[in-house]
Amino acid sequence: MRHLAGESVNCDSVDSLGRLCIHYVCVRIVKEKFLRDAAGHYPKAAKYLAAWVKTVRAADWHGLADVRRCYPSADMVRVSSGKPVLVFNVCGNTYRLVVAMHFDRQTAYTLRFFTHTEYSAGHWKDEL
Repeated sequence: MRHLAGESVNCDSVDSLGRLCIHYVCVRIVKEKFLRDAAGHYPKAAKYLAAWVKTVRAADWHGLADVRRCYPSADMVRVSSGKPVLVFNVCGNTYRLVVAMHFDRQTAYTLRFFTHTEYSAGHWKDEL
């Protein structure tokens, strides 16, 4: 830690000349309209989905461990194509949000939004 103007600053945030460096990192969400539509169909989930968008936009996720710092119940699930997707519990166990997260590109692709019953049927895994 260094102290600049009375504030403690992580050394990673200061360049070799002692200047404070500000890095903007965020995750880009693809198909945000899909989330707005889901919120319209499932009003109970609207507040959660809006908070999810805000959190993800500001995130700097490099793997599942980073995601779980914000969303401890998030799971990585492998689908029929062999690719992994992230599954977020929405409103407790009521809904599921399925997202393809490309950590290397900091991009989240929203894929599916289900009720718990629809998710549990598992048919969606064959489609992805």
